[in-house]
Amino acid sequence: MQNNTLSRADLSNESGVAKNVHYGDVLIKFGEVLDVGKEQLPMITDERVLSKYKASFLQNGDVIVADTAEDSTVGKCSEIVGLNGDIVLSGLHTIPYRPVEKFATGYLGYYLNSGAYHNQLIPLMQGIKVTSVSKSAMQDTDIVYPKSVKEQAMIGNCFQSLDHLITLHQRKSFFIFSI
Repeated sequence: MQNNTLSRADLSNESGVAKNVHYGDVLIKFGEVLDVGKEQLPMITDERVLSKYKASFLQNGDVIVADTAEDSTVGKCSEIVGLNGDIVLSGLHTIPYRPVEKFATGYLGYYLNSGAYHNQLIPLMQGIKVTSVSKSAMQDTDIVYPKSVKEQAMIGNCFQSLDHLITLHQRKSFFIFSI
């Protein structure tokens, strides 16, 4: 799949013809699973982009990898869920992947952000001030997964529950300290 090369300046926060997943948002704003229906994504305004990238419209289960960062967060990714007819494209400094096999929702997002996977990327990173990893280098990595989609779902759900619990405790702590 192909990513577009639009900068933030080429996007709108109000309206457009398609949503865009920007690498900076993958690195900082989005978690392991990006629910497109619940998040505010910048919009592509140029209709010509639709025909140019038609074959790369994202689908549920696709993974967006940030291929550039100023530190070792290169390779952080978000699994796409919640697409309900929205047109969404992978933006500048990202690598979009569509799994060949069917995975349970959430499994890839959590696994690809785990140390078990990310540690494979560290020797593949290049650069001094800005670090990047190439699509061809990422092809040399291994993805380990249970063959059972049911087991994958259980793992994804477990991590999603932990994330939810952490978020609740962070909100509680914020509330206690802000009074």
